[in-house]
Amino acid sequence: MKIDLHSHTTFSDGQLTPAELVMRAQNMQVDVLAITDHDTTAGLDAAHDGVAAHYPGLQLIDGVEISTHWHSFEIHVVGLNIDRHNQTLQAFLQVQQQKRDERAAKIADKLAKCGFEGTLGRAKRYARDGQITRAHFARVLVDCYSVTSMETAFKKFLGKGKRAAVKAEWASIAEAVEAIHAAGGQAVLAHPLHYDITTKWLRRLLTDFKHAKGDAVEVVFPTANPAKQQLLFELVDEYGFLASAGSDFHMPGRWTELGRCGLKSDTLTPVWHDWALTPVLSSER
Repeated sequence: MKIDLHSHTTFSDGQLTPAELVMRAQNMQVDVLAITDHDTTAGLDAAHDGVAAHYPGLQLIDGVEISTHWHSFEIHVVGLNIDRHNQTLQAFLQVQQQKRDERAAKIADKLAKCGFEGTLGRAKRYARDGQITRAHFARVLVDCYSVTSMETAFKKFLGKGKRAAVKAEWASIAEAVEAIHAAGGQAVLAHPLHYDITTKWLRRLLTDFKHAKGDAVEVVFPTANPAKQQLLFELVDEYGFLASAGSDFHMPGRWTELGRCGLKSDTLTPVWHDWALTPVLSSER
């Protein structure tokens, strides 16, 4: 059974619409897909419509990826199996979206001082109806200002400590977990090896996530170093978290693809261990 619990659409920084994403999941023979856009659930209705109309065998999990502030780091917490209509969660996400808009305006001001005028309007056009993210600004720099790649845009301008970096005042980890639980979901610490922290700080992060009543940790995701991933497996087992896995899919590419990051472990309990999942029959594909 192929399970992918981390993906994005055009409603945040993904490049496929919800309908296109569920179609690609079907083509990649994914059985269970979670859509986890940044600080919004706005794409979920369209995704459900697409599944109901064309791919009834695909099991769609309602999700969200919430940005949080922890010490000097931006930590992401994924919510799985949420009630996307929950008023407490939606009120929380509205505040997050306002903070995201405020950060975007500040990023545009800093980019203007770097010689890149008019980036906010262009980034909003890339974002369309979705959440504006740093990735949209990176695309603007690549497409309109001759920056060589998205990676270069972050390394030179948008990454932590760079000239156009802006630290948003996100919610705390505990507040994010509380909002996810209010919506009946499970809180998952996303891609913990991406935060460029030492083992000591990783333990501190896991300890704080445990105190915040987090449920699971994403242990399988793209580009994870095998040795560090093994350490993460051991720590998740030690701390008693459930385990999650996802491609963090944004667009088709060499390094990421839907369904490619499966969980293989004899010791960890999957976050989906008590979900009502039904394998897709080959005739349904």
